Formats: sequence, structure tokens, C-alpha cells
Amino acid sequence: MISVTILVKNGQSRLGEVLNALKKFDEIILLDTGSTDQTLEIAKDFSNVAIHHAPLQGFGPTHNLAASLAKNDWILSIDDDEVVTPELAEEILSLNLNPDHLYTLPFFNFFNGKKIKWCGWYPEKHTRLYHRKKTGFTDAMVHEGVMTKNLQPITLRNPVHHHSYDSLSDFLTKMEHYSTLFAEQHRAKRKSSPLIALYHGVGGFLKSYFLKKGFMGGYEGFLISVYNGHTAFYKYLKLYHANATRPHVPQSRDRETR
Repeated sequence: MISVTILVKNGQSRLGEVLNALKKFDEIILLDTGSTDQTLEIAKDFSNVAIHHAPLQGFGPTHNLAASLAKNDWILSIDDDEVVTPELAEEILSLNLNPDHLYTLPFFNFFNGKKIKWCGWYPEKHTRLYHRKKTGFTDAMVHEGVMTKNLQPITLRNPVHHHSYDSLSDFLTKMEHYSTLFAEQHRAKRKSSPLIALYHGVGGFLKSYFLKKGFMGGYEGFLISVYNGHTAFYKYLKLYHANATRPHVPQSRDRETR
């Protein structure tokens, strides 16, 4: 049996669709981190949903908390803006699950009603189905992932449909949130400055728009590339300010731009 875990905060816009796609699963652990909209009312309409509450302690640790609340050892981790296609649900439920395997899901990303094939958004896949006694998420506050050491990855055929940004406001909200988490995670561990922030910001845009062919995506490709650049800039600018209270920050050659 498989338990689905979902972290959610103010996810009313897509949650009904997400939960409806998971009706055939034995249990859904919905871990709410502070919703003030109709999220919980929507969740109460689904008999396989168990609602829990906890503050967000970083994405990795909070994913692991959600997994610990499940009654099954097999965990399918889905976000509140990710819709499991009917074909993928059937594929997952028909698997002969092996605890020494990890199962990776293909992702199709959508924005403004379009499937995005540029800017590093395609092809994309994430390991989301795992046995919790064998592994779990890293402790990263952001850019977390399931640990894969000594486990064999299996890639499934059918995709998740990911609707991460429904509006310009979503871009701004997520940029603010993720850049803050990045600064908290790397404070006093990675060097930054306004110049380094500018370098990452410009580099993030150029990488997304030219190297990852965002220019082929028209308006959507341009907007996503600008978002990637701005997010990289504010991540390192916030890190610079976070480091200002610490007298010594070790050098790092990391050049992450997303």
C-alpha cells in the first residue's frame, strides 16, 4: 500500500484537482503549514485525506515529517500544484514495488495554459516514490530531493502535470519565498556580495533564455527567464545581507543560478 504526502499552504486553486487525481490511493497525508484560504475545506471532501498541521521548517525536513505521519512505508510525495495523470496513477498502482528501488516520475510543466519545453523546464523528472525505511528527503530547506545512495532508480513512463505558476503574482510570491529559504540555508556557509548577486542574476537570465532556449518560448519563455534571473539575484542579495551579521564566511565556487 502507498501513502501520498502533500505539503500545502493556501493551495485552494489546484488542490481539488490534485486530490481527485489521487482517489485510488489508500491514504493521503495533507500537511498544512498555515493555510488561511479554503484549502482545508476542500480537503475535507476527500475520505482518504488525513489533515495534519505543522510550521514549515524547510522543505526537506517537512517532507520527512509528513512521511513519518503515514501508516504505510511506501511514500509518494506530491506537491499541491502537481496533478498525477490517470495513466501515471494506474502505472504506480500496478508496480511490483521493491524497497531497494526508487521510482522517478517524468514532469510536464505548464504555464499560461502552455506546456513549457524551454528554460530548463523540459525534460524534467523527480524521484518521488520511495520506501521510508530505506531513504527519505535531504535536510535542505530548498531544492530538496530524495536521497538515492545505494538504491536503484526506476523511471516511470507516464507524467505528472505541474502547474507551478498560475499568475504573475505566483512568480513574485515564490521568488520571495525561495530566495529567503536559500539565504537561510547558506548563511555563513557561502560568500556573497552585491556584485556576486548581479553576476548570478545576469547569468541566470542568459542561461535560461539562450542556453536553455527560452527565446523559442515567446512571451512565456522570456518571462520565465526573467524570473530565473531575478530569483538568482535576490537569493544572493539576501544571502549577502544574512551574512552581514557573521564576521567570517568561507569562500565557495558554487555558481548556482536557479
